[in-house]
Amino acid sequence: MIANAELPPDLRALYPFAPHWFETPAGRIHYLDEGPRDAGEAVICVHGNPTWSFMYREVVKSLSKKHRVIAIDHLGCGLSDKPQNFPYRLADHIENLARLVSTITQPKLNFIVHDWGGPIGLAVAERLADRVKKLVVMNTAAFSGPCPRRIRLCREPVLGPLLVRGLNGFAGPAACMAVVRPLPPEIRRGFLFPYRSWQDRVAVLRFVQDIPLESNHPSAPVLQAIEAGLEKFQGKPMLLAWGLRDFCFSPVYLAEWRRRFPAAVVREFPHAGHYVLEDAGPELVSVIEEFVTR
Repeated sequence: MIANAELPPDLRALYPFAPHWFETPAGRIHYLDEGPRDAGEAVICVHGNPTWSFMYREVVKSLSKKHRVIAIDHLGCGLSDKPQNFPYRLADHIENLARLVSTITQPKLNFIVHDWGGPIGLAVAERLADRVKKLVVMNTAAFSGPCPRRIRLCREPVLGPLLVRGLNGFAGPAACMAVVRPLPPEIRRGFLFPYRSWQDRVAVLRFVQDIPLESNHPSAPVLQAIEAGLEKFQGKPMLLAWGLRDFCFSPVYLAEWRRRFPAAVVREFPHAGHYVLEDAGPELVSVIEEFVTR
């Protein structure tokens, strides 16, 4: 486990937040908790694979001026513990996030989700629908859809572990393929810092293996239940912020979100990829701040 104080100086300058931890039976989970504790609303930022709370650094800086902002590192990700024998199923990540959110006393909750953070965060939001005020949904899905061949390749029984854990063939390429504009070197190092060894990349592989492409996959019924619960958000303000040059969550997914939530505010970013917060940068952060705080 790496405390914030142990981060390299260039990374600590980009990510200048105090570390917070909570215990689970499998290990300690790291999260950010910024902003006034007496604020009437909290914002919960939920990342996906292979990112961590570092992705939300500018969102946290922006929204924590007026809101309490929580950003989790899922178990196995970011600065959290990386147990080697944990199952890392969708249901496990949901329960871990639910434990953290249960400690938040603010009566109103706003959720910002991306990638795997979509089904994880929205599953928790569904349980607390009466407290949910607004939702920001970025390049994610909470329903089944097409999966790119390059990701399917990483699920192969022998080749997958070799590529993802041995050669860093998921997190490493994502730092290039998930953006349209090349990441500055220090930002790229920030994304990859927690995933520097075979052991560090255990959750990166497990997330890929947990994509429920088969009907008998253990996480398939969990995803189906989340999809069924989306109706609880009808009438809730929702922002759909989408990088249109995403090789994974293509505009096909955005179209499905729009079909389900025709009243949602939609902001498309034609020159942004999967890491939409990097490609769209200050413009998207401003859009999110205006949506959440207005």
